[in-house]
Amino acid sequence: MTPRRRADRRAGLLFLTPALLALALLTVYPSVWVLWLSLERRIPVFGVARFVGFSNYEFLAGDPRLWNAARVTLAFTGASVALELLLGVLVALALSEQRRGRRTALALLLLAWALPSVVTAKLFEWLYHPSAGLVNFLLGERSLNWLGDPHLALPGLILADVWRTTPFVALLCYARLLTIPAALYEAAQVDGAGRLAMLGRITFPLLRRVLLIALLFRTLDALRAFDLMFVLTGGGPASTTETLTVYAYRSLFQTLQLGFGSAIGVIVFALVMATAWIYLRVLRREGMAA
Repeated sequence: MTPRRRADRRAGLLFLTPALLALALLTVYPSVWVLWLSLERRIPVFGVARFVGFSNYEFLAGDPRLWNAARVTLAFTGASVALELLLGVLVALALSEQRRGRRTALALLLLAWALPSVVTAKLFEWLYHPSAGLVNFLLGERSLNWLGDPHLALPGLILADVWRTTPFVALLCYARLLTIPAALYEAAQVDGAGRLAMLGRITFPLLRRVLLIALLFRTLDALRAFDLMFVLTGGGPASTTETLTVYAYRSLFQTLQLGFGSAIGVIVFALVMATAWIYLRVLRREGMAA
């Protein structure tokens, strides 16, 4: 390494130092502290604070409530992400074919994504109202209790999440569609390819990497989702919408079992990191294949 490159490297590290210090203060230190708390039995109200090792994790391994929360989390994540990818691609294709009013359509699409999650939750709380909600009115003035029925609460949450986050997937796919050269489609038409053949042989293969990136971000967000279910159902009825994050919140802030709640938080963190690691390996393989 030449002296000039060594000096440039030192200068780069110097410029990065404030960001690294802020990252360590805001991320690394809280993460280490939560990990340590998960090894304790700490209940501030009763003055309990003692080291218990892996006792919290041993209890959680056989805790039916944790496994129920894990099932709800995975069901919510799988259903919402699958619907968002499907609808996002369809919306992106419709936008790319639209010739007039495209800016208006994009603005309306962004509106759902721009709304805060709590606002979206309150909006759907009104839409799902058993007697005055628009959803029941459109279904023939039925009196379905969307948020109070154990069979309808989770599908209601999934629909709310899909409405809020489909624009994210649609905009990513739409941006990629704009970069596909028109010459590819013209050449395919000359060769006699129909619309379905062009979708299968040109559009979808070129959308593949963007869809994997959208899948990564949406899966990580859905695994950590909290605000929608907390505002709409609070984890009920009968724990049918209690995800891992809601369970962790109740343990930490409602029952003030800081060690126990931290252990659940560590489990959520490990689940998110494992998912991210798998997706990044897939993305790296896609990059190498390309």
